[in-house]
Amino acid sequence: MSSSMERPTFSAAIERETGETSVRLSLNLHGQGRALMDFPVPFLRHMLHLFTVHGSFDLTVSATGDVDVDDHHLVEDIGLCLGRAIREALGNKAGIRRYGERHVPMDETLARAVIDLSGRPAFVLYAGFTDARIGTFPTELVHEFFKSVANEARMALHLAVLYGENNHHMAEALFKAFGQALREAVEVTEGGVRSSKGVLE
Repeated sequence: MSSSMERPTFSAAIERETGETSVRLSLNLHGQGRALMDFPVPFLRHMLHLFTVHGSFDLTVSATGDVDVDDHHLVEDIGLCLGRAIREALGNKAGIRRYGERHVPMDETLARAVIDLSGRPAFVLYAGFTDARIGTFPTELVHEFFKSVANEARMALHLAVLYGENNHHMAEALFKAFGQALREAVEVTEGGVRSSKGVLE
C-alpha cells in the first residue's frame, strides 16, 4: 500500500538531488518546535526557524546548492521538499482537522494564513513588499518558496500581509502565520477523512 493511502504518521524524511542542489529534510508535524538548519541562505534559515517554533514542529534541513549563481534554486528546492514532507506525513489525512487559519502581528505588520489540506494545489500571496531585497535575500523568493510548498503539499494556501511597513516584519509574520495555521490544520480530531467525497488525495 502506498504512503498516500496510509493513515497519517505526521513525520517524513525527504532527499532531493539535482545538478543544482542537494537537500535532505526531515519533518515531524507533531513536534516540540526544534529546528536544525544547515544551508547557505541565512534569511530562509531564520524564517524556517520561526515557522518551526511557532508551529511546534520538528524540522531539520541540510542542503547545498548553486548559491554562487543566486539563491533561487536552493530556496525553491527546500520549499519543494518541505511540501513533499507535509504530504507524505499526512498520508490519507484521516482524522486531521484539514483547515487552518491564523492572523499574526509582527510589530506594525499583520499577516494572515489560511490553509486547506484539500489535495488540490492552489496558492495566492498578497504582500506589498517595497524593496527588492531583505538584506541579501531577494524578496520575490518569498513567493517562490511558498508556491513550491503549496504545490508539493497539494494544499490550498492563501497568504496575505493585511498591512505593514517593514519588509522583514512582513516576511516574518507570513512564516509565523503559516506555521500556526498548518499546526491547526494537522491537529487530530474525531472521525475519519474530513470530506464529503470520503477521500483527500
